[in-house]
Amino acid sequence: MRDAIPLGGDAGDLPDRAAPATAVIDARGVVAGWSPGAERMFGYPPQAAIGRPVDRLLGADTGRDTGAGVLSALDGRNGTTALLRHRDGRRVEVRLRAYPWVDGEGRAQRLVVATPPLPPQGADRTTEEAAFAQCRLPVMVFDSALRAVRASAGAQHELGLSEERMAGMRVTDVLPPHICREVEDSMRRVLVTGETEQFRERGRARPTAPEGVWSITVSPLLDPDGQVRQLELSALDVTEQYLARERLNLLNDVSTRIGTTLDVMRTAQEMADLVVGRLADFVTVDLLDSLFRGIEPRPSPTGAVTLRRAAQQSVLPGVPEALARPGDLDDYPPSTPPARCMATGEASLHRTVDPAIRAWQQADPARSGVVRAFGVHSVMVIPLRARAVTLGVALLVRHRREEPFTEDDLVLAEEIGARAAVAVDNARRYTLERETALALQRSLLPRRIAAQEAVEVAHRYLPARTRAGLGGDWYDVIPLSGARVALVVGDVVGHGLRASATMGRLRTAVRTLADVDLPPDELLTQLDDLVTHVASEEETPAPPRPDLEVPTDLIATCLYVVYDPVSRRCTAATAGHPPPAVVTPAGTVDFVGIRPGPPLGLGGLPFETFAWDMPPGGLLALYTDGLVQGARHDLGSGLARLRRYLEQPAESLEATCDDLFRTLLPTQPQDDVALLLARTRAFDAGHVATWDLPSDPAAVSDARAGVAARLSAWGLEDVAFTAELVVSELVTNAIRYGQPPVQLRLIRGAALICEVYDSSGTAPHLRRARTLDEGGRGLLLVAQFARRWGTRHRAEGKTIWAEVELPAGAA
Repeated sequence: MRDAIPLGGDAGDLPDRAAPATAVIDARGVVAGWSPGAERMFGYPPQAAIGRPVDRLLGADTGRDTGAGVLSALDGRNGTTALLRHRDGRRVEVRLRAYPWVDGEGRAQRLVVATPPLPPQGADRTTEEAAFAQCRLPVMVFDSALRAVRASAGAQHELGLSEERMAGMRVTDVLPPHICREVEDSMRRVLVTGETEQFRERGRARPTAPEGVWSITVSPLLDPDGQVRQLELSALDVTEQYLARERLNLLNDVSTRIGTTLDVMRTAQEMADLVVGRLADFVTVDLLDSLFRGIEPRPSPTGAVTLRRAAQQSVLPGVPEALARPGDLDDYPPSTPPARCMATGEASLHRTVDPAIRAWQQADPARSGVVRAFGVHSVMVIPLRARAVTLGVALLVRHRREEPFTEDDLVLAEEIGARAAVAVDNARRYTLERETALALQRSLLPRRIAAQEAVEVAHRYLPARTRAGLGGDWYDVIPLSGARVALVVGDVVGHGLRASATMGRLRTAVRTLADVDLPPDELLTQLDDLVTHVASEEETPAPPRPDLEVPTDLIATCLYVVYDPVSRRCTAATAGHPPPAVVTPAGTVDFVGIRPGPPLGLGGLPFETFAWDMPPGGLLALYTDGLVQGARHDLGSGLARLRRYLEQPAESLEATCDDLFRTLLPTQPQDDVALLLARTRAFDAGHVATWDLPSDPAAVSDARAGVAARLSAWGLEDVAFTAELVVSELVTNAIRYGQPPVQLRLIRGAALICEVYDSSGTAPHLRRARTLDEGGRGLLLVAQFARRWGTRHRAEGKTIWAEVELPAGAA
């Protein structure tokens, strides 16, 4: 109990028989501090007393009536006489006084002072007076007229006034005005109510003292009749705790409010806005110019540095301290702190009288003028480092706040800079990825296939080696709901920019239409309408040739295949495209007998869907006509050659792609070639569970129970709550708003897929329920708990599905 000893526990100038014992008692009545004086008085060492309830430790006979505790003895008035139990069992008569106390975390406690009775000449009063006078905690006693009566040593030290000087003074004569109002108002209330009040105030105890935060307690002092005759005011300096809490709040805000957008400038401005007013009066953020173009940053060079201003903010309107505007370049000479920070990656703390700042001012008269004009007195230079590379520097300045930056402020600023740097680097990387994606889109060469579980895929694209340039061949693999996958191959007739642009629009359109789960024939119909619409909007730069009825570069072919790993069934439709090849595990090769529809862009003709079952481990081959048709052979002979080589595929799909390109294509192909190979996978009965449900609200409970049992069997108890909630809402919607039959299906894959089918064609809509609405929140809950959800329509009804994220390793 380090703080209890100076409060009178073992004052060396007191007689041994009058030496008081001090203890700290928390709000639960448990001993939290025990002085050596308490050990001498009651026989318990600190390790035997701390942590035990004080009533159980000492017992108490208050006013000679047994059974009352130490705490109840203090509920009356200070100065109560009590008989407390010594460790050896005898009774010790003491007088008890209690003072408000607060621990390091701001929790309320009581400091209890026990003094033995002294001879009747009044020496006990002398001991109590000595204990109060030597108390290091700022404590003052005021009479009912709110005038000072007593002041402890701690109060005299903090206020810089002697007790004699403060006698008879009001709070308004001692404390700053804004603190006086709050304190005196509290004192008046306590005089009336007799209830203790506690609050915090920020300010200076005296003009020359630093600003601090104080926890102030105003307590009533009662006379023998229980009337409030005086007030006790105690204050505890909680500045460190307050600043620590403020720093934690600032760091928490940094985590949530920096990096809300993937924009380098905006991210830097978020940092500046957050820091100004809470840590600094003026902030600038300068970054390497390459970051704004998304280029990978390199280690900072030594010497002079040129940075681009990304953000700035000030407590003054208009940021008058700034010498540059966001977007401008700013030069830093080699000897300046920002240049050294970029070279070393280390933060630095400066006063404006430091040699480094003085040299900077001499080298830069404009900045020197700002320092003088605004009274800058403290500066921090913080590196923005991510992945061991310094991306820029942040300059934090104080000129309105009188306190200079401290080492603790520097540590806090470094943490803020590190977190902001990660957000800036994420924004930079997003910029790079966006620029890369735009470049890939312009080149129209797909490079990445979306992750899915239905098929294993391999793909190749080979542009034509002609001056006509890049053509319009393309492919795609699109994950669909219910663990299904769409395999797409297309070919825009012609070469050049118009063919490439059309191909890019078709790829985007197919992905958009696939997201709404259109059947293959309907998807091609919508795609055909798009091509026709694009052709009608484009202006022909020259009169069309009379021998051509339509622009040939706005005609395209497309093959769209959907594979379901649960049913192992494929459905497909084609718009003038060669049919897919199916290779069985035994090596048999067949071309699917799809009735081809017209190429896209002709318009007005229907497309047909063809379905077939895939054998487990079967192989699908989708390709463009450049693989099977050329100057040396026609389409028929090309398909025969493809069949022959597929009958003996290589060990891997990648090797098969290489073999097909090497054996079927000439060295200089005259047409673009796209190839997509997909080996099908199947979900067995152990990964799928299906329930037919009656159209009865009571079935919801049974559905939840069935889901819980199946998830337990699958070892997925961690997602049982989420899955049961999603299933409950989907089944309830199907029973309430749909039509029977109702079917529930769970599919265990990389995610847990919950599907509910009913025969109604009406699709649900997500809406925000009003406060008093009794319904309308089901799909909102599904959207919040599921990774994604949607509706899949069939001719005889619809399926609402949702995917629930599985824990790592559970799939």
